[in-house]
Amino acid sequence: MEIELRRVAVIMGGVSAEREVSLRSGAAVAAALRELGYRVLEVDLGPSALEQLTALRSEVDAAFLALHGRLGEDGTVQGALELLGVPYTGSGVLASALAMDKRMSKRIFRSEGIPVAEDVTITAADVRGAGLMRVAEGIALDLGFPCMVKPAGEGSTLGSSRASNTEELEEALREALGYDEVVLVERYIRGRELTVGLLGEEPETLPVLEIVASKGVYDYECKYTKGMTEYLVPAPIPDKLAAELQRLAVKAHRALGCEGVSRVDFMVDGEGRAYCLEVNTLPGMTELSLVPKAAAAAGYSFKEMVERILRTARLKVGRRGFAGDGAGS
Repeated sequence: MEIELRRVAVIMGGVSAEREVSLRSGAAVAAALRELGYRVLEVDLGPSALEQLTALRSEVDAAFLALHGRLGEDGTVQGALELLGVPYTGSGVLASALAMDKRMSKRIFRSEGIPVAEDVTITAADVRGAGLMRVAEGIALDLGFPCMVKPAGEGSTLGSSRASNTEELEEALREALGYDEVVLVERYIRGRELTVGLLGEEPETLPVLEIVASKGVYDYECKYTKGMTEYLVPAPIPDKLAAELQRLAVKAHRALGCEGVSRVDFMVDGEGRAYCLEVNTLPGMTELSLVPKAAAAAGYSFKEMVERILRTARLKVGRRGFAGDGAGS
């Protein structure tokens, strides 16, 4: 049963470290939906999130999720909306949780034959037991330098950095552990950073986009500071490589059970080998965001892209496609 959509809650903000970016994404989405004629309720999710979400049951027909990071992109809000019967955009509870956990998603990618960089997992307990220096020395023996250090469950490259020696690795581990008790350390892939956006039910693959960061590493500053990164779309790569990246993107999206919209990030080394970095289940919707840029290259206006995402809103558990005792009833 198709959901009748007239009243839409755009859920943004949240309590993660990506709150400010989420507010910008949400504002852009809300403006687009209003221009399309929808009645829009902007919800800045705060400490009283459950009360705010519960109030939506009789107020809206669906929720457009513009949250990023923890307690928003990780399946938490998705689970609450399932219980409340409010259809929502993006991936469901399990897919959201898996994609947010880089360690678990990489295990699934490996099992599905999707190439990923060699890595080791470090926990806060490891560091407490052996000491930061010894842990760093062990990683150096296993992976060598340079390497990338990332919090396992954080988004927007927050807490991520590249280490070229043991001293830098210790500092990178210290920073990453400030965001998460589990840290992923990957062998650094020298090459080009490319990404593939996916839209809709099938899903449709958007043109491959290349990211050229002025600092050499696409970190939080480069992501959200105008002029620090160049975006090339369609990416200036051979058609065969573009098709392979799109194929792998769909495979990664489906392996985790994603739907509605996602963005799959890759590194491609000098030999043309692609390595999947991660899947983003609620990609940014700001003026600097990658999926809107790729969608524009595919011929979609921002409003058309937003409405296409909205049209995929549904409950993922039990009452698939049924809005009966949820919003609008």
